[in-house]
Formats: sequence, C-alpha cells, structure tokens
Amino acid sequence: MIGQRDNASGAHFAFTDRWGGVSAVPYEELNLGGAVGDDPAAVRTNRELAAGELGIDPGMVVWMRQVHGADVAVVDGPWGSAEEIPPVDAVVTARRGLALAVLTADCVPVLLADPVAGVVAAAHAGRPGMVAGVVPAAVHAMTGLGAEPSRIAARIGPAVCGRCYEVPEAMRAEVAEVEPAAYAETSWGTPAVDVSAGVHAQLERLGVRDRAQSPVCTLESNDYFSYRRDRATGRLAGYVWLD
Repeated sequence: MIGQRDNASGAHFAFTDRWGGVSAVPYEELNLGGAVGDDPAAVRTNRELAAGELGIDPGMVVWMRQVHGADVAVVDGPWGSAEEIPPVDAVVTARRGLALAVLTADCVPVLLADPVAGVVAAAHAGRPGMVAGVVPAAVHAMTGLGAEPSRIAARIGPAVCGRCYEVPEAMRAEVAEVEPAAYAETSWGTPAVDVSAGVHAQLERLGVRDRAQSPVCTLESNDYFSYRRDRATGRLAGYVWLD
C-alpha cells in the first residue's frame, strides 16, 4: 500500500503503490484519484485505508484539482467540499498535522518540507507543469511563509523515467529550451523528456540541496499506475506532513 516512506527531522513523506485497496479493474486496487471514473465509494475507502496506514486523519488531507499548471494554493485546513477545491497544481501549508496530497500516474510528485519553519508543500509536476515552473512556484510560496531553500528537504516520487517518456522531437526541443536538464533519449534511441531531471535542476538552482529520487519508473513497474501504459487506470498519491 505505502510503497515508499521517509522521515526527515519531523517531516513525513510517503508515496503509495497500487495495492491494498478495494477498487475494481481497471483501477485495481488502491486508486486514490476521484476524477478517473472509479466508484466514488471505493475511492473514499481507499483514501481512508491509506490514511490509516500512515497514521493520519483522512479528514485532515488536502487534495488538489490538478490542471497541469503552475498555480499554488496556501492552505490552513481541508477544503469544505469538493466544489471548493481550486484548479491548482501545488499546495503549501504552515499548519502542523495537516497532510498535503498530490495525485499522479506518470507525472512527477514533488514533496517539500522545511521542518524548522514548519512549512510543507506538495506539487504535481507533469511535463507542462515543470515547464511552467510549478515547483519553483511552490518553493517561493514556502519562502513566503518563512522557509529557507537550504533547509528544505525534497522527495521526488515514482514517475515515468526519461528512458521511457517518448515525445516528438519538436516537443523535446521546446521543453529543453526552458529546462535543458530535461532533454533525454529513450532506451530505444528516440526523443524523450526526463521530467524528474528537470525538477532536480530547478530545485538545485533554488538552493534545495536535500533531494531524493524514487528509483521507480511507473511505466516499467506494474506495481504502480501508469497512464501512458494503461490509459484507463488509477492514481497514486504522495503525502507530506509535519508533526
């Protein structure tokens, strides 16, 4: 259920895999995404199961309506209803005990924490969001609440790797013009984009030195949801919170 978990000086980071939930095919099992066509009751149960595994209150998790942009919301509590969730791709909070969540199925989930300042963030960095600068926007929002980039711990979760993310040559060139570190080639020799490498480069330029990368490629591993592999599929979640 919880594929990867990491603690750093009071900050908690966790990424789910696809197992241990109640969703049926093609969302089996632990689909945490509420907008992919799955039974809403199954998604609620899965979110409760994941929260229970992490030891957090499912009612104290902030979700996003992700749109592949660079807008950030600063929050101090959960949304009142699904209708109130704004179209953002990063959330930031200075409230301890409030968990922030990001949904992915090949895109790059980025979790950030400055335990000294008591500030955390979760960002959804797909190719468009990485190009638009969603991760720098999240870091800037954190610094507005007192965080220091040199103290921020960044955890980058399971995502499609640069060896598998094939794109047209023109798209690779457009991405590399904005972020050269994302320029990549597939294992079979065609143009590709490495979004995780782009995120790492952005964080390095911002002064975030404590960075860790998941070794999992979602397209290569059947233990993880992959939109590029399966199209109709569930969503993984990354969670970050402070005690």
